[in-house]
This record gives sequence, C-alpha cells and structure tokens, in this order.
Amino acid sequence: PDAKGSVTRGLEVVEFACGIPHLLKGEYSEGVASGVDTFAMRQPVGVCAGITPFNFPAMVPMWMFPVALACGNTFVLKPSEKDPSCGLRLAELMIEAGLPKGCLNVVNGDKEAVDELLSNPTVAAVSFVGSTAIGQYIYETGCKHGKRVQALCGAKNHMIVLPDADMDQTVDAAMGAAYGSAGERCMAISVAVTIGQETGDELVRRLAPKVQALKVGPYTDAASEMGPIVTRESLDRILGYIDEGIAAGAELVVDGRDISLQGYEDGFFLGGCLFDRVSTDMSIYTDEIFGPVLSVVRADDYEHAIQMVNEHEYGNGTAIFTRDGDAARDFASRARIGMVGVNLPIPVPVAYHSFGGWKRSLFGDHYVHGMEGVRFYTRLKTITARWPSGIRAGTQFHFKSGAEH
Repeated sequence: PDAKGSVTRGLEVVEFACGIPHLLKGEYSEGVASGVDTFAMRQPVGVCAGITPFNFPAMVPMWMFPVALACGNTFVLKPSEKDPSCGLRLAELMIEAGLPKGCLNVVNGDKEAVDELLSNPTVAAVSFVGSTAIGQYIYETGCKHGKRVQALCGAKNHMIVLPDADMDQTVDAAMGAAYGSAGERCMAISVAVTIGQETGDELVRRLAPKVQALKVGPYTDAASEMGPIVTRESLDRILGYIDEGIAAGAELVVDGRDISLQGYEDGFFLGGCLFDRVSTDMSIYTDEIFGPVLSVVRADDYEHAIQMVNEHEYGNGTAIFTRDGDAARDFASRARIGMVGVNLPIPVPVAYHSFGGWKRSLFGDHYVHGMEGVRFYTRLKTITARWPSGIRAGTQFHFKSGAEH
C-alpha cells in the first residue's frame, strides 16, 4: 500500500506539470517610462539531473522530471543503486507514451556517476533527495561547478501531543507515520513529544500493544503491515542505535529485534520498536535513524515542546495534535520547520504546492514540485523595450489580404 500510494503521489506531479502553459506565464508592465514596457518570461535552464533515494524509486523521480521536461529541459536521472530498475521502467514508459528519445535519460551507478553529473559542464541544474551528509556534499560540489542545486535531506520529525488531543486519532496517526515504509522515509514521525506525564503515560499505554501487534513480512504478502529494511548495512545501523538508546537509559517498551519469519530467516526484518523517557541528548533523539523506531519524549509544557522542535538541527516536517485552535495556530506560525501538520502526522503537500524543509533538511533556495519546482527548472528573463511609434511618425500601415500574401 505504501508503494502504490507513492506512485499516486508521483502522478499528481505529472498532472500538475500538464498545466505548464499557465504556470510559465510571465508578467507585463505597460508604460513603466515614456513609451517603455517591461515584461518577464521563464526559459528552460538546459540539462537537468536528478539523484534519487532508494525508498521511493517511482515517486521521487516523478517529483523532478515531469516538471523539468514540461519546462523545456532534458533530464538525466541517477537512481539509487539499491533499486535501480524502477527508474529505467519510468523512462521506458515515457518513451512508450511518445516522449522523444534523449529527453529523459537514466544513468545507473554510484559516487562516480554522481560526481560526473556534478562536474560535467553540460549539466545546469541538479536535484537531490537523500541523507544530509551526501546532500551537503552534492550542494557544495555542484555549486562549486556553477550549477543550480536543490538538495532535500534528512529529518527528525516531531509530533507534539497536547493533553486535549483525540488520543484514538493520535495513536492511529503515530502508528502509520512512525512505522509505515518501515520508517524509511524522510517524513516519518520518529519523535512523539507529549505535554505532561499523564499524556505520555496514556500515549505509551495505547501505542505499545499496537506496535507489538504489527504484522511484519514480505511485501508479496498482502497481510503484511511492514516490510523489511532495505539492506543488511541499514539494519545493522538501526540495531546500533537501539543499543545506544538502551545504554543511554531510555526505556525500550517494545523490542522488535527478536523477530524471526519462517522461510525468511536471512531477511533484513525488524519489528516495530518503541522507546519511552528519551532525552534530547540521546543519539536516538538527535540522529535520523531511518527505521521503525519511535521515541517518546516528555515535555514539561507547550513552550518546552516547541523549543525542542525549533532547536533541532533538522527542519523537514512536524505535527501537532490538539483540539485547541489557538495552540495549533501558534504552533504553525512559530515552528521553524518547512512543513507543518495540524492533526495530520505526515504533512506532505499536494503536487501544486511545494515540498521542502528548513535548516539542515534543505540545501538550496527552492523546494521541489509546485511553483517552486517551476522556478527551479527555469531562469527568469526580464525584457525592457521601447519601440519607435510608426503611428506618431505618420507611417501608413497597409494590411494585405491572405490572397495577396
């Protein structure tokens, strides 16, 4: 279901890009000086490249190339080496749909392929989605070579739970946001911040049995609610964070490490994990784990909670669960985060709005898709013009009929 949903999200961007004639309309100011008009137009930047992650191999490329192509550019896609086939299939489908060959290209590879795209003078713009360390490298290297770069990076998304929140709704939201896609997405909720001890007790009491009951299995099993981790390396890294959390004194309420699936004993499976009484100095709080691990942090009050959100180095997404409209409005205004949800755990905007974070979750000035995507894949050109007036000079204009032409 997560994979199918991501394809639908990608197709929303395709539908958005189909409206490109309206989106590329410029501005016109008549008579800015005597006989002078000024107008603006948007023109393509040229060859654009996209470097995309493993977790959404259809959706994230479709965040990029439909808008880039519609704006008049060509596009080179470098998919993750962990699941390279989806990008190739997307290109095949585009050619089958009538896209001229050479407009959308796929280059598989690792860092060598990335470095070529970052340094090749033909490439004018680079889009990236992935980890912060790699995103910063891509941004700095691409900019050094004179390219326009947008790099959407890591996250540590907080969900603030006020005492007046609808707890049934909150628990269901936390389950989907923390454990969907096995937590391997940049919009996953990985920290639940409860206001007051009673709120924390109730949230953990309700969450624990649901996390324990998560059905983990292969994606080929329609009953599976959570699939495997992408690689052994990623699984080992997540397990290391769990060990660090225990060593630091956090309470592991639900331990998903002892899972074993008959017939899949060598698979990279991990059950849902739930930590309680996590503090802000622990690595399970500070770092992006990118796995099915949810940490519950107990804040003294609302101001303490929003301070946690604003002081964290990442600023991708956040959410608040409350019935208090004043608190929600204040949070939406004061949170130094790129995307804010109110009683919605994953505030990913629809395609005609733009997706992106603040702080170390984004390098560059433009979000992806929506009007920000159009601005990234075009250059603005402004023309100021004065024409000698033939009418004022007494010139006679003669319009010939079509037959005379």
